[in-house]
Amino acid sequence: MPQPYRVAVTGLNAADNPAPGIPVARSLRAEPSWAGRIVGLGYDAFDTGIYDADILDAVYLIPYPTAGEGNLLARLQYVAERTGIQALVPTLDAELENFAALEPELREAGVRMLIPSGSHLRMRSKAALADFCRGHGFRFPDTELCMDPGQVHAAAGRLGMPLVVKGIFYDAYVASTLEEAAVFFQRVRARWGLPVILQRWIDGEEYDVVALGNRDGRLVGAVAMRKLRLTEKGKAWAGVTMRDPALLELAGRIVEALRWTGPLELEFLRASHSKEYSLIEINPRFPSWVYLAARADQNLPLAAVRLALDEDVPPLPPYRTGVTFVRHAVDVVCPMEHLESLTTTGELIFQAAAEKKGT
Repeated sequence: MPQPYRVAVTGLNAADNPAPGIPVARSLRAEPSWAGRIVGLGYDAFDTGIYDADILDAVYLIPYPTAGEGNLLARLQYVAERTGIQALVPTLDAELENFAALEPELREAGVRMLIPSGSHLRMRSKAALADFCRGHGFRFPDTELCMDPGQVHAAAGRLGMPLVVKGIFYDAYVASTLEEAAVFFQRVRARWGLPVILQRWIDGEEYDVVALGNRDGRLVGAVAMRKLRLTEKGKAWAGVTMRDPALLELAGRIVEALRWTGPLELEFLRASHSKEYSLIEINPRFPSWVYLAARADQNLPLAAVRLALDEDVPPLPPYRTGVTFVRHAVDVVCPMEHLESLTTTGELIFQAAAEKKGT
């Protein structure tokens, strides 16, 4: 019989830089045997995915990570009491340290997570990733951390132009000139703080792998995707599943070197001249394109929920190649009362949707 899982998911904004929460929820709903409920945890009443009653059964606003662990824990305990959630899938980089710190208290409240520890999160951070790669022999572009705009000129001289300018959590820009690099430095610093990461640009094609590690740090499943269309921020707007044994073997070695628990996204560049893969980033959560993996027959979000609940999940079977996604915008129309409910009470229960589903 299908398990009536009750799962909470964060990261509900689905604008031009979509968060992974709605694709994670869609992946769960896509499972033919799905019989559970999905509770959305939003940070803002205007997180656009909040209002999709076909995907979510209820929504609760939670405090921003900067509000502190105590406020977050109190709110999550309240949500757990109201909804009976069993598993929680955090999907945003900036919130994961808080959730990792609260893992014991949430477990006591009956809410399980499959996430790495704080030390593992820091090991793959953008600021520390170059050291990790050097220590394990993984190819990685030359990288420098800058604390001051005056360092950009000297770093560009060593790294060369074009130059990739990255924030510690999000955003990446390719600067063709020193003037552009200075502008991007200030933009990234204003939004994400210091350090700002400068990285040697590699001429090549971009590939991503979404992967899942179990509590022993072993690879449970992985799906590789080649980016077909990018936004100006480098986000995948179209892609296709592909299989390269060398890439998947490299991804597996990285997961096991990290002894990673939970989902992650590995971003690679395949150099045009050498055809060799360089790891450029590790995101410690599901990517916004994870629904592609589910439709290619590796439902990694469902596997993550099952692992969080200590179910036995063997390595997943091979996925289908040649499955393509193209992202597009969708208008979600809802009564004004939905927005009013969230802004006044911080809660939204889709009762009509629940009745329709028979839950």
